[in-house]
Amino acid sequence: MICSMDKKFKPIRIGIIGAGYVGLTTGVCFSDIGHQVLCADSDSSKLERLRQGESPFFEPGLEELLRKNVASGRLRFISDNTELVANSDVIFICVNTPPKSDGRADLRYVEQVAKEIAFALPDEYRLIVDKSTVPVHTAEKVTETIRRYRPDAKSFDVVSNPEFLREGSAIEDTMRPDRIVVGASSDRARQLMREVYQPILNQTKAELCEVSIRSAELIKHGANTLLATKISFANLIADACENVGANASEVLHGIGIDRRIGEAFLKPGIGFGGSCFPKDIAAFRHTLQTVGVSPALVTAVEEINDTAYRRFLQRIERVLWVLDGKRICVLGLSFKANTDDLRNAPSLRIIRALLKEGAVVSAYDPKARAKAQHAVPEVKYADNPYAAAEGSEAIVVCTEWDEFTQLDLPRLRKLVLMPIIFDGRNVINRASAEAAGFTYYGVGH
Repeated sequence: MICSMDKKFKPIRIGIIGAGYVGLTTGVCFSDIGHQVLCADSDSSKLERLRQGESPFFEPGLEELLRKNVASGRLRFISDNTELVANSDVIFICVNTPPKSDGRADLRYVEQVAKEIAFALPDEYRLIVDKSTVPVHTAEKVTETIRRYRPDAKSFDVVSNPEFLREGSAIEDTMRPDRIVVGASSDRARQLMREVYQPILNQTKAELCEVSIRSAELIKHGANTLLATKISFANLIADACENVGANASEVLHGIGIDRRIGEAFLKPGIGFGGSCFPKDIAAFRHTLQTVGVSPALVTAVEEINDTAYRRFLQRIERVLWVLDGKRICVLGLSFKANTDDLRNAPSLRIIRALLKEGAVVSAYDPKARAKAQHAVPEVKYADNPYAAAEGSEAIVVCTEWDEFTQLDLPRLRKLVLMPIIFDGRNVINRASAEAAGFTYYGVGH
């Protein structure tokens, strides 16, 4: 349903526990639409940076909004969860839920926060919101934990409000979302969540999906698994096209024209990375196994994704023959464009495999250099793509930064020792590369 709000906006006291990617973005945006936001985190050095208006990670537009709302007084950062609970009417749990070795989400931080909330609850009503990506039944476990440690707790609800943020466009996704999912079991909780999101619902066409708590918890994992399935399907088509001599871009365009399918996420490449897809898919696989449903489709999505970067590596090895001593330039390190996030980045897998074979690797990324230097210090990092490519015997593109679509290819050709491009994201125009004298290898061509 689409919710229409006519009443005058009333600012709400909101608490955010966890100033990571989701928590910080959510807190900044809530303060920007007029709410009073307290954001708590246990990392004192991070808190100091945030109080100065400095974001601990790159996200377009985030730091500007952070500074604006810290200066306005609507956004404050603290270290004490007890203070946060006392001074917030709605408390969002935005802590990390990393995967365990079997794919299950590690919920130790969620439980710890639930305990802290339990001991800090006042007599007045509090709404507790699971914003972290969690498996089904988590809200019930949070409720049980609070009641176990605080049996006299008088008035609270726990709801599920999953996030759908894409790194690189998180502000847009928060302020102008496709949908806002709220899983709640009481009218009071649903009404308060409507008031939290009232400014966004009033100004956008976002659909408010009010569902059961368990349905809300399944929506996030289901959505990410379906998107990842489209990516793996695109890579499956790319493999077939390479084997029969077809063009994956043409095939996938023809498939994506169908409005029932759509072209979004039908792009072949070296696989998906980041923190969300791999973790959420593994958690969803474990959920299916737990409830007695075959996870065969999800397992296939994971396997195809793992195969994507391996096939790309095999092509590099076939063409270059001997990698030992070869000078290879890698353009793009973050798992996707417009972020500095290296978690599960295919580029790191490729770089480590090249280094293991004795290759000498140089690299450039517009935003991820500092983090990459810690992850793979053996690489020589450059300040621009031309410096990275100078003297190289192959250029390997791993991230779809817009900057790489606008490379001066004739200039690049003069700098390299061998004019070979392996484009793992199909971002460089093949005809332009070949006209500049390069031998070009894309994915699915």
